Amino acid sequence: MAIAPTLAKYLAAKNVAYDVLPHEPTQSSMRTAQACHIPGERLAKAVLIRDEQGYALVVLPASHYIRLSALKRQLGDDIELASEREIVDLFEDCARGAIPAIGECYGLDMVVDDDIDSQPEVYFEGGDHVTLIHMSHAQFARLMAQARHGRFSGPH
Repeated sequence: MAIAPTLAKYLAAKNVAYDVLPHEPTQSSMRTAQACHIPGERLAKAVLIRDEQGYALVVLPASHYIRLSALKRQLGDDIELASEREIVDLFEDCARGAIPAIGECYGLDMVVDDDIDSQPEVYFEGGDHVTLIHMSHAQFARLMAQARHGRFSGPH
């Protein structure tokens, strides 16, 4: 598999400069960071949440976990993690568990943790378990300009 078609089309339309990095198959974001010899703080992982209004994509470093209580304080108490079935339905062109950290191309609002937003460069899954997208902080920040930003994660 290559980059998810929805993501590739979006990045082309936004005229974003990025690199594609193949890697050995992995089943977790931290294993991906290790396999690619990149700091876990620079690998953005995406988590789908939902509330009464719909879905949003939360982006945080792979080396961190979501502090759900902090996220609820920022977004509201009705926030819940989406189910695996909901993820599969929304990201039809992605492998299970390999959703890109760019939600806008899938019609999703974004919530970005300050810790990933402060990295000099960012990596994220391209839609499968063997392809990473790499871009500069400036390119990533441009894609996240309309996202909500906050501090809601903590290191593992």
